[in-house]
Formats: sequence, C-alpha cells, structure tokens
Amino acid sequence: MAKIDPELIRRWLGGWTAARSLPAAEPVEAGGDGLRSECGQPGREVEVFALRADEEPESVARLAAAVAAARRTTWLTVPTLRPGAVEAVVGAAGLEVLHRSEWFMTTDLSEHPQHAPAAPYTRQIRTEGPVTVVSLHDSSGEVAARGTIAVVGADAIADRIETGAAHRRRGLGRAVMSALAEAAVAQGARTGLLIASEEGQRLYSSLGWRHEADVLIARGPVGFSSR
Repeated sequence: MAKIDPELIRRWLGGWTAARSLPAAEPVEAGGDGLRSECGQPGREVEVFALRADEEPESVARLAAAVAAARRTTWLTVPTLRPGAVEAVVGAAGLEVLHRSEWFMTTDLSEHPQHAPAAPYTRQIRTEGPVTVVSLHDSSGEVAARGTIAVVGADAIADRIETGAAHRRRGLGRAVMSALAEAAVAQGARTGLLIASEEGQRLYSSLGWRHEADVLIARGPVGFSSR
C-alpha cells in the first residue's frame, strides 16, 4: 500500500520546531503512532502529528481519541494519501476539521530556480544558527514578504512564507523562496521539506516542489475557542 514515509514526517517536524523555536517534539504515549509538540499558541496549545496514518489506520483513531480527551486545545495533523478515510476517522472521534487540503511537499534544493525581487523591493537575510529569515522591503522600508527556513542535517524546512495583501502577484513569494533555498544550500542542505497551504501550493509547484501527501488538520476538544 502506498504511504508517506514516517521518517520524512519526523525530519520535517525536527526542522519545523527549530524554525519556530519550539521544544523538540516528543513521542505520543501510544507506541509509534505520532509525535507531540508544545506550540503554546492560543487555540493551538499542543499539536500532535500522525506518523503511520496509511500504514496503520487504527493509529489515527487512537490519536484522535487522545486529542478528543485532551485538557488543552490540541491540533491533530495527519499526512496521508487517504484524506477521505482520515477525515471520517477524526470526525467519528468528535474532532473539528480545520484544513482538508494542505500538502506535504519536497524538492531537490540544488535544482531550485532563482528569482530576484524586482525594484523597488530590497532583500534582507538574517541567519542565526540553523534558522534563516528572509524579508523583502518596499520603498518605505516596510516588510512586504517574508519567510523562514531551518537547516537540520541535509534537510531544510521552509515555514511561514507570507506576502502582504498589497504586494501580491509581483513575484515576491518566488523571490523569498529563492533566497531561502540559496541560503539553505550554502549551509549544506540538499532536500527541501514543507507543508503548503492551499494558497501556497501553486507557487511551490511552479518552483519544482513535489506533492508527497495530503495533510488533514483537525482540532479538539470541540468547544474550545479558535485562535
């Protein structure tokens, strides 16, 4: 049966927590089912990441039951090639589905296309340890677009790629991704990993990123307020 490699999810999560300065994720009590991250955000205090959704569908049911019984607002993130089946399982557990169509994507960073920002935008790059932040500024000096990438071994995990509403459709997302990829390769990274929102999927696909799995995100316990 086709499935996403659990190790790929682990690698992404290691970089995602680094990019957000979060503690390293820890195993969920159920053996091998998933990993748990302390996010500390209102409406997203804890996030649980499923590792074996396609390999062992019952693992999703166990994780969903644990999230439904949690004392704090908890997200359940499930990379899967069977999103319809996963949605049925988390719904049966009483969780609220937040996002159905995010994508887990990868790329060979050595082949990443390069795009410079057009005038009047200028680029600023700041690297601290494994994390690089790229920001593009307009003529007034305000941030028009930004993104983060964390290098862990040979992997680089891109996160929070954002373009301000007034600056969209000007190639700024491509310029941010290009700068992040260049910085990651300079630090020895070879493989890019990210989870793409529905809005970002077209951008990443145009830059050569490949879809590895869908990602379904649900929240529990029901009744907690959202962020």
